[in-house]
Amino acid sequence: MSHTPTKSASAWEGIDQATGFARLDHEAFPVFHPGTVWLVGAGPGAPGLMSLLAYHAMQNCDVVVYDALVNPDILRWVRVGAELEYAGKRGGKPSPVQRDISLRLIELAGQGKRVLRLKGGDPFMFGRGGEESQTLAKSGVVFRIVPGITSGVGGLAYAGVPATHRDTNHAVIFLTGHDATGQMPANVNWQAVATASPVIVMYMAVKNLGDIAGALMAGGRPADDPVTIISNASMPQQQVAATTLTEAGRFVAENEPPTPAIVVVGHASDWRPLLDWYGAAERENRIG
Repeated sequence: MSHTPTKSASAWEGIDQATGFARLDHEAFPVFHPGTVWLVGAGPGAPGLMSLLAYHAMQNCDVVVYDALVNPDILRWVRVGAELEYAGKRGGKPSPVQRDISLRLIELAGQGKRVLRLKGGDPFMFGRGGEESQTLAKSGVVFRIVPGITSGVGGLAYAGVPATHRDTNHAVIFLTGHDATGQMPANVNWQAVATASPVIVMYMAVKNLGDIAGALMAGGRPADDPVTIISNASMPQQQVAATTLTEAGRFVAENEPPTPAIVVVGHASDWRPLLDWYGAAERENRIG
């Protein structure tokens, strides 16, 4: 069976002559239709970690409804003339109600606008993307999901911590450190989680880390298990702090690690001294 490209030789020749991002001008990206919503992951922070589809959406949208965790440097890439609407939710601070955000997306789509819902990380990984797309689906609004690099993977990489490693862990658990009330999630079986995986990666867990550490130790997790806190992952101001499970609560109280932060429990962090590549020279480039 022939696999000859359908484009003419002259068309391919033009692409070959282009360099850099200009080569993408010839690609048939999906059409961002009026009256539709794209839920797009912006990645953990560094603008360069966004996908090509995310950039395409920013160049073709009419309005961007963006979260608190979206790096402002990313918004510089939104096309001139597009509207920007802030809809950030941060734990413990006055925030828009989730239902109001979902209804606003429906309202904007109903006005015939191409709506870009821009979220930090990945829309479906503790990003409420499932709730928002569910509301859109029930309302008959056409939507597309554009995944992003979640901080529980990409943020760890910028700290030199592999989420998995054959010599450390063949499994990893991802969980959130607070529920809708901001408290430690009561519906998590902490005793089961404590021994289910060598590595646990927690989002939004700094505030409740002392209580979570206590629950994990009560479930059989070793008190000296390493705990790594990665703040502002992939950003020039990234900070990484190390403690242990038994000292985690006191450490947070005394040092108040910046948020947003990812917390890693387990020996995945053992590789950090060797793999800590994101140094001062790399941080000078704000793209990532």
